[in-house]
Amino acid sequence: MAILTVEDLSKSYGRIQALKKVSFSVPEGSVFGILGPNGSGKTTMLGTIMDILKPTSGTYKLFDEAPTELHRRRIGTLLETPNFYHYLSGVKNLEIAAEIKQHGKEDIPRVLEMVDLTKRKDSKFSTYSLGMKQRLAIASCLLGNPKVLVFDEPTNGLDPVGIAEIRELMKTLYREGKTIIMASHLLDEVEKVCTHVAILRKGELITSGDVNEILSNEDMVEVGAKNSERLIEVLQKMPGQTRVTKEGGMVKVFYPVGTADLEAINNFCFGKDIILNHLILKKKSLESRFFELTNN
Repeated sequence: MAILTVEDLSKSYGRIQALKKVSFSVPEGSVFGILGPNGSGKTTMLGTIMDILKPTSGTYKLFDEAPTELHRRRIGTLLETPNFYHYLSGVKNLEIAAEIKQHGKEDIPRVLEMVDLTKRKDSKFSTYSLGMKQRLAIASCLLGNPKVLVFDEPTNGLDPVGIAEIRELMKTLYREGKTIIMASHLLDEVEKVCTHVAILRKGELITSGDVNEILSNEDMVEVGAKNSERLIEVLQKMPGQTRVTKEGGMVKVFYPVGTADLEAINNFCFGKDIILNHLILKKKSLESRFFELTNN
């Protein structure tokens, strides 16, 4: 089942097009990152999904159905800084949040434990670090045990310790079967946390799919010869490569990032009586792939 399906979604503010016919699908049980520089349309996308904003055109579905308020009640969201009371404790703030969301208070001990705040539940919110404040906000999202969580820049403004805490929490929630949709401008975050990604640039979808395929942190070399089966057989015996694949008639050989040597590949194949007619380094690294996608 697709948790979210977006079809040709557009959003305009006068002459400014924040989203331009964006389409992608979020599979159940994934951590789906909406990645892009500031101003790429990430927050607009999340706001539209949660019915804070109305799309100019296009459609979207939640849980494979036309979205309703009932569907949205099954989603825990953190789209902006929550309005916690600084003079109240963590647990008191969650009690207020539970009442607003019409969830029982009996769920509070569970969510505090999940975000590792049980020992500080009676401390005033004003004494919390930024990372703890963000974890309390996530605890509020977890009230009622939603299967789907939507976060907008969940590590924004945090120090390295806070960032590590939130990322580890994301991984824990994923392992427990939650589907997470999160916007981020941080390439590193998407690489370390997400299973799938959609990359936006100035409101346009550049690409979407499996993180390992789109943001490959490997050198990938496209190689061609008259006899592709023989070429694959030879390349599989070449030292240093991690795997050899054939996709759409093109042979691809992969190496740990920064280790692909085109001259060595050419010489190795020539020594095995194979004349190459195609030899191109396609992906240099995760970072160069991201800049290639967002800046071209």
